[in-house]
Amino acid sequence: MTSDNHPCEILADLYTISELKANYQELGYTFVGPAGNVSRSWANIAKVMNLDFNHVCLVGNELTEQSHNYKFHTQLEEILKKSDVILTDSLPIQFRTVDYISKYQITLERMKLTRENSILNPCPPFFRNEEVSEDVISSDYFVGHSFKKNLVYVQQAIILYCLCN
Repeated sequence: MTSDNHPCEILADLYTISELKANYQELGYTFVGPAGNVSRSWANIAKVMNLDFNHVCLVGNELTEQSHNYKFHTQLEEILKKSDVILTDSLPIQFRTVDYISKYQITLERMKLTRENSILNPCPPFFRNEEVSEDVISSDYFVGHSFKKNLVYVQQAIILYCLCN
C-alpha cells in the first residue's frame, strides 16, 4: 500500500466478490469518494479486467479521462441505479463536511436504489456516519469485516509468486 495505490486490498476484494458472484466481471462497480489510493486502484483494475467502474465525487476528483471502463459522476442517486457493488474509503478531513456527507454518504435509503443483491464494501477503516451511515452498516448490504479475510491470502500468494520467480 502506498499513498498512490492499494493493489492487494483491491485484488482481495475482487477475489472475494468473484467467490460470491460468478458474474463479477459483468457487475457495475461504483466508488463513492475523493481521488485516493483505493479509488485509483479500482480504476486500474477496471481497466485491466474490463470492468464497468463508476466514480462519484465532487468535480476535481477525476482519476483519468472517461472511457468504457471509467466514468466520473457528480450525482450519486442516478448511478446507484446501475450499481451492484458500492465501494468507499475513509474521508480525508476536508471532505468531512455536512455538505459533502449529505450529498455522498452511503445510507440504507441510497442502497435501496442499487440493483438487486447489491453489496456495500467500504474499505477499512471506515467511519460510521461519515462515508457510510449507521443504518447501512447494520443492513444486509454491508459485507462486513469478514469480507477482508482473503486479504492475507492474496498477500501471501503475491509474496510466494515474487519469491519463486
